[in-house]
Amino acid sequence: MPGTTESRPISMLERTALVGVMLLPLLLLHAHGIAEVAIAVVDLCFLARSTMTRDWAWLGTRWLWFATAWWGWLVFCSLPISGTTLGEGGPRSLLQALMTVRFLLLVAALEWFVLRTAAARLWIWRLVAASAAWIVLNSVIQDIFGRNLLGLPPAGEGVLTGPFGKARAGPPMARIIIPAVLPPAANLLQRRDKAATAAAYALLLGSVVIMVLIGQRMPLMLTLFGLLIVAVLIRRLRPLVLTAAIAGALLLAASPVVAPSAYFRLVEKFSAQMEHFAVSPYGQLYTRAWQVGLNHPFTGMGFDGFATGCPRPANFRPSFDGSEPNGGGAKICWDHPHNYWLQALDDGGFIGLALFGAMAVAWLLPLGRGLWLDPEPRRVALFAAIFIQLWPIQSTTAFTSMPVGGWFFLLLGWAMAESRAQPRS
Repeated sequence: MPGTTESRPISMLERTALVGVMLLPLLLLHAHGIAEVAIAVVDLCFLARSTMTRDWAWLGTRWLWFATAWWGWLVFCSLPISGTTLGEGGPRSLLQALMTVRFLLLVAALEWFVLRTAAARLWIWRLVAASAAWIVLNSVIQDIFGRNLLGLPPAGEGVLTGPFGKARAGPPMARIIIPAVLPPAANLLQRRDKAATAAAYALLLGSVVIMVLIGQRMPLMLTLFGLLIVAVLIRRLRPLVLTAAIAGALLLAASPVVAPSAYFRLVEKFSAQMEHFAVSPYGQLYTRAWQVGLNHPFTGMGFDGFATGCPRPANFRPSFDGSEPNGGGAKICWDHPHNYWLQALDDGGFIGLALFGAMAVAWLLPLGRGLWLDPEPRRVALFAAIFIQLWPIQSTTAFTSMPVGGWFFLLLGWAMAESRAQPRS
């Protein structure tokens, strides 16, 4: 039954899968290649367990139907069949499309197998919170002393890198900071004493402050968006979220003095990009991605369709404002269009885009079930993290690229497990 804790002995397959999942946060931070191995181990243990026990109930999961339809269409569009427009990216594109199933299996394994118990879900929260704390610690030290604990300086334009050597602190933090701090903040508020309330405010205020100091625009905006979702769902946290937002605004106002590099990126550079968005790198990429989709409306160009189609002159079009006749030519091209929804369009045409949207809705519906009436903080935090990941108006990595893709599917599987553990009314 949902929410129960099994007392039977843990099998070797379960133990191996559990260890693999618990290692994922560390591996996603510092060993992406090994993280891929850990995901494969978890998937294989899950499939082996299902085979040995003949327990395939998880195949009836509704979100999995939509996800399988999207994945199957992606594979079909990536088939390199001569004489057709399918699989224009070749065998490598097909292999990558086939391997995308590993993330869907990971989510199913977390929901049905690895994170069934409350103890396992508590441990994954602890490890995600520790990962966020590690990034925060290195960011603060780098901001104060000029180098992080690994001896590395900030990236270009003064962006704080946390424990990394490049500007990679913001994207994972935008996904994990709310699930990390919201449950303890909510618990502290329930104590209804001044010290606990002050600690709760400090947690959320500190989260916004560190995202401002890191200096990456989209992660900051996604974090604020996620906190807005939290405020909508949890009434008692609305004053806390409002205070955190005001603190972030005040810090931005003071940033020309206290954090000039953050001010340059978050205010000056962002304003300039928005003013000339049509000819900015993002505007050029989105224009090209849309044209690739229009030119291949039924099946797209297969996995990595944007990378395949972007440099082809047939997909050039003028910029939105008409100032660049060829939209920047081939020199603007990248591996992906920096938007998950445009990526789905270029990979699988408008059918692929529709299936991607259906899959996103199929994920969000069970995650949001019952939250309006019973907004349990951990579930709300995870719902917010998944919602902002799938929000269509943002610049992104490629959908399945590591480490951000790994963080997303780890959080998604954890969120599904939390949802399944709730009693059905």
